[in-house]
Amino acid sequence: MSGLTAFAIGLAITLDPQSFYANYGIVLSPQPNLMSELRAPAANLAVLGLIILCGAFYQKLIQASALLGATVFSAFAVGRTISFVLDGWPSENILAAFAIEVLLAVLCLWVVGGNAKSAAPA
Repeated sequence: MSGLTAFAIGLAITLDPQSFYANYGIVLSPQPNLMSELRAPAANLAVLGLIILCGAFYQKLIQASALLGATVFSAFAVGRTISFVLDGWPSENILAAFAIEVLLAVLCLWVVGGNAKSAAPA
């Protein structure tokens, strides 16, 4: 679920950042530097999403994929928390995204913990 989410969001921003951010009430200038600065990390997110998603299909990648998912979504949550403090309270859509990011980070950490226990020698 976290891999698919990261991939879908990353791909959506990479292909059409203006439409994606319009859903949050954010109007973007089509200025090339801004578009480049948005598309580059979005493409990175899409690729990370694919790597995370591989854990759903390859047993050997479950632990690494879940750890990567926890890292990616925790970083989003931390960044948003810093923004709450420095920039003020955002819209409900951004708060919903924050809640989803925290939930996905916790779920990924749960998978990491569950696999660590099952992989531990008896």
